Amino acid sequence: MKQNTILVTGGCGFIGSNFIIKQLQSYNNLIVNVDKLTYAGNPDNLKSVSSNKNYHFFEGDIKSKTLISDIFDNFNIDGLINFAAESHVDRSIDGPIEFVNTNILGTANLLECSRTYLNNNNIDHFRFIHVSTDEVYGSLGETGYFTEKTPFDPKSPYSASKASSDHLVNAWFHTYGLPTIITNCSNNYGPYQFPEKLIPLIIMNCLNKKDLPVYGDGQNVRDWLYVEDHCNAINTIYLNGKIGETYNIGGNNEIKNLDIVHTICDLMDELYPQKNKKSYKDLIAFVKDRPGHDFRYAIDATKIKNELNWVPSENFNSGIRKTVKWYLENKEWYEKIKYSQKRLGISQ
Repeated sequence: MKQNTILVTGGCGFIGSNFIIKQLQSYNNLIVNVDKLTYAGNPDNLKSVSSNKNYHFFEGDIKSKTLISDIFDNFNIDGLINFAAESHVDRSIDGPIEFVNTNILGTANLLECSRTYLNNNNIDHFRFIHVSTDEVYGSLGETGYFTEKTPFDPKSPYSASKASSDHLVNAWFHTYGLPTIITNCSNNYGPYQFPEKLIPLIIMNCLNKKDLPVYGDGQNVRDWLYVEDHCNAINTIYLNGKIGETYNIGGNNEIKNLDIVHTICDLMDELYPQKNKKSYKDLIAFVKDRPGHDFRYAIDATKIKNELNWVPSENFNSGIRKTVKWYLENKEWYEKIKYSQKRLGISQ
């Protein structure tokens, strides 16, 4: 297979770093990673591949036209995969403007730099893959699923900024013919996830014998997707996806938040039991709900299954066991993480 040179933005974050590791370990592609190294961007995520001859890293902002244009020209980029985003709903409630700057203006700059590059170079195989979220669709009731045709109905500054970026990507395809593809995924989990998100927060709080916070009554439902499955789906779309299309990527694992916490506690009781023999479930603490907390997300991933023959490899039980074991075996990684655990997103 011909080597591709792929520009990956946000590659020091959770999903981006897992994608880069997979690319460098399983494929012969050259990866150029641009990351601003905000609080959730962690170069240690990529320690295992940092000396790989096919890996190049640039610290910088995706809003920088000079940086992105220079990378395009110097590396003869074959494709761009945009993971770069501010992504935590609570944080967006406290500080929405940074989400506008990165998720909207940053995406617009990547699109324009890509357009200029293609106008100056004859590269018919170029692909611009924009990685987005199912949160752009809003909230579901107790039944139904998000499809690629579901109207956007974002409810938080985060989801509104991602919906805006999705619209921009579609506009650059229809207006300029830029070869774009959009992916909308469900909740990811797995190695290297910053502990503001539910699953790593619960695992790390168990390890530190801290309260396990559950929003509201814990009945909110999410579809959970193991990060390696997500990365495999993105690679499949990059290679075989149809230009101008959107693909929903889901894990087929609808679970209530409280049940997620119970499952993690059961695994911790098994794999890392407390000396006092008590269950970690005793640490569960119900806290004030998030403003505008969407009740349920659920992905219909029929399109990617039928058109690209992709299905997730992990069910939730296998994926969450792998995840808990990874955190237990990577103490050095999580001990370096600086996270105050100050509750965000509750100021009005």
